[in-house]
Order: sequence, then structure tokens, then C-alpha cells
Amino acid sequence: MVESANLAPGLLLAMPQLADPNFSRAVVLMIEHGEQGSFGLVINHPSPSKATELLESIEMSWRGEDAAVVWAGGPVSPSTGWVLHEPVGVAQPGAGGTIEITSTISLSTSPDRLRVIANQPPRNVRLLLGYSGWGPGQLAQEMARGAWLHTAVDPRLVFETPADEMWDAAMRSLGVDPRDLFIGRGVN
Repeated sequence: MVESANLAPGLLLAMPQLADPNFSRAVVLMIEHGEQGSFGLVINHPSPSKATELLESIEMSWRGEDAAVVWAGGPVSPSTGWVLHEPVGVAQPGAGGTIEITSTISLSTSPDRLRVIANQPPRNVRLLLGYSGWGPGQLAQEMARGAWLHTAVDPRLVFETPADEMWDAAMRSLGVDPRDLFIGRGVN
């Protein structure tokens, strides 16, 4: 069993037997994990919404790629926004509204940080709506049932791997061939 202190930061990979459609082939970047519960962001489920549309709806401008989409970070509070990005300029970790997930991945949560990042987006950035959350002990129970695998965070996987290839690539990083996985109850 994975030591609970090692889950965040880390990536959770949804196993095929996880029946929740919100987590089908999901790769979740774990931000926090502790006795009070767990918090993460699904990083491989793009939404149909464009970054430009989202930011215009809150009276901000997006100066990044026109094709940039908003990502579905999870089923909890789908109107809550998050910005996953490489450490940049005034949005350095420790600045108000920005926390360091790893040395190469930061999370900004404040409208001021969003405005700065949207005005001059770094190469590695992802806008997300919603999050994934687990109550006390819930994630440990799901992991004990085999619903999730855990691996280390790789910024190339997070920012550079196409969404439809991310789950397979993360599984392969663990030495698991995704074609060998199937839904089953196991042998007793």
C-alpha cells in the first residue's frame, strides 16, 4: 500500500473498474492529501469550452493560443477555477494566490494571478474548472479496492503529453501495459 504522505504531490491513475464516469481513464494531479481528506485536479479531460470564452465571461482577456481549452478538473464545484502552470514572473510560488506543487508546477487560485497569467501565459499552462475531492479516509478505501494506481509527477506528462495519450503514458511509466488491464473482480 502507498504511504499516504506520498500521495501528494503525485498522480493518481483511475483503474478500469472505477465506475464513476467523471474518472474514466483519469489522471489526477494530487495537490493535498491528509487526515482531513484529499484534493486533486483531473489533468487529462479537456472540456469543449475555449479559454478565450471563459475569460471573456469574467471580463478578462486571454493572450495565449486561440486553441487553448478549459479542462474539467473534477466533478466538485465545477464553477471554481484553477490555473496550473510553470513558475513564472509575478506568479512565483509563495506570492499571494500561488502555491508550489513541485519545483516545476505551480497552482494559482486568485483572480489577480489569473489576470496576470492570462495576459502573458507561460508555455506550460492549463486552466481548469472544478476539482476532485475525497473525504477523510475515502481515497484510502478506494485505493485498497484497487480503484487507483499512484505514480510520481512528471511535468512533461502533465503539460506536454496529449490528453488522449496521457493515461496510457502514465500507466506505461509504471511498467503497466494498458492493453493488459480489464474490468474484473479478481480471484479469491
